[in-house]
Amino acid sequence: MRLFHRDLGTAGLPPLVILHGLLGSSRNWQTAGRDLASRYHVYALDLRNHGGSPHSAEMTYPAMLADVLEWFDAHGLAKAMVVGHSMGGKLAMLLACRHPERVERLIVVDTAPRAYRSPGLEAQFAAMAALPLGTLQSRADAEQRLEASVPDWAVRKFLTTNLAQDDDGRWHWSVNLPVLAAALPELGKNPLAPADRFAGPALFVAGGKSRFLLAADHGPIVAHFPSARIEVIPGAAHNPHMETREAFVRIVG
Repeated sequence: MRLFHRDLGTAGLPPLVILHGLLGSSRNWQTAGRDLASRYHVYALDLRNHGGSPHSAEMTYPAMLADVLEWFDAHGLAKAMVVGHSMGGKLAMLLACRHPERVERLIVVDTAPRAYRSPGLEAQFAAMAALPLGTLQSRADAEQRLEASVPDWAVRKFLTTNLAQDDDGRWHWSVNLPVLAAALPELGKNPLAPADRFAGPALFVAGGKSRFLLAADHGPIVAHFPSARIEVIPGAAHNPHMETREAFVRIVG
C-alpha cells in the first residue's frame, strides 16, 4: 500500500517520521512538524484508511506495520526517528520492537503498551455514520448537527476535519468509516507481545490532563522499553503536539 505523506522539510537533516492517531492525519501534524523541521527532515504519514492514503478492508497493527516498512523502503530510509501519537504510538512501539534496526529513536505520545476501550469513541463513530452527508452545507453545518451527540466542541472540530468535498461539492468522509468502526476492538488492543523489547532511546510524552498514559503505565513501559524516559506536560490533554505545542517540541528536542 502506497501511503500518502507530507514532506515538511528539511532535506539533509536526520529523518523524523510521524504516525498520527485514530481519525487523525498528517494534516494534524503540520504545525508541530514544521517546528521540528529546524532540526529534522520531517515526514508526516497518512496511515491506511485515513487522509490521502488508500482504503482497505484490513485494519490491523501488522497490516499498518507492513505499510510503514514499505514506505521506509520506497523512500530510501534505512533508519529514522519515529514519533507516534495514540494509535500511531502503538504502531510506533510495534515497529521499534519488531524492527529495532529501523528506529533511531522512539517517541510515543500519550499512549501506553496496554489495551484501551472507549465507549465514547464508539458513540462518536455512530454519530459520524448517522450524519446526513447528502444535505450538508458546510463543515460548520456538520458541527452543528453533531452537537447533540458529541457535546465537546473540540471533538466535533476534530471529527469534521475528516469531511471532504468531491468535484461536485458533495461531502464524504475521507476516512474509511465503516472499516475503522468495525476495527475499534482490534485497534484498542495492546499490539505488543510480552517478550517484545526495544533497547534503544525512547521518550514517552503524556498529557497531564489525559487518562491515556498514567503513573500505573510506567512499569509496563519500562518493561518493554528499558531506556525509556517519561515526560508529563501538565497543561496538555490527549494532544500535546497541538494543545501545548511549544512545550512538546522542546521536549522532543
